[in-house]
Amino acid sequence: MEVQEIIQAMSNKGMRITEQRKTLARLFVDHEGYLTPKEVYEAMVQTYAGMSFDTVYRNLRVLQEMDIVEQFMFEDGIKFRLRCHTDEHHHHFICLECERTIPFHYCPMDHVQQYPEGFKPVKHKFDIYGYCETCQSGQSRQAAAR
Repeated sequence: MEVQEIIQAMSNKGMRITEQRKTLARLFVDHEGYLTPKEVYEAMVQTYAGMSFDTVYRNLRVLQEMDIVEQFMFEDGIKFRLRCHTDEHHHHFICLECERTIPFHYCPMDHVQQYPEGFKPVKHKFDIYGYCETCQSGQSRQAAAR
């Protein structure tokens, strides 16, 4: 996704296109990995000194609702990243060491036979956290060196 696509999506939703929002879009496009709300705030406040953390967080939520960024829960807190390039429904394998994210196209919801009475699911999230092959071999080397 390019900066202009994000700006166009915001405009289509009726959002006012400010320099701050353009900078926020550029931040995610230029950053390959995950960003914590604090990291986003720290990057934004360098250019916009008066910007509040609440404003940054509100804009992150709006971008998430618009399906521009995805939210992930790591052991050290919530992080955001630009959504995957595929529009197909998918989930992720996520390395806890290097944060490499690998999409996979299996959905456990396809196998849910019944829901609790009166429950209507509207969305779900399924991510598997572990260690990629590279990080596993690095961990075994570190353990052997001890």
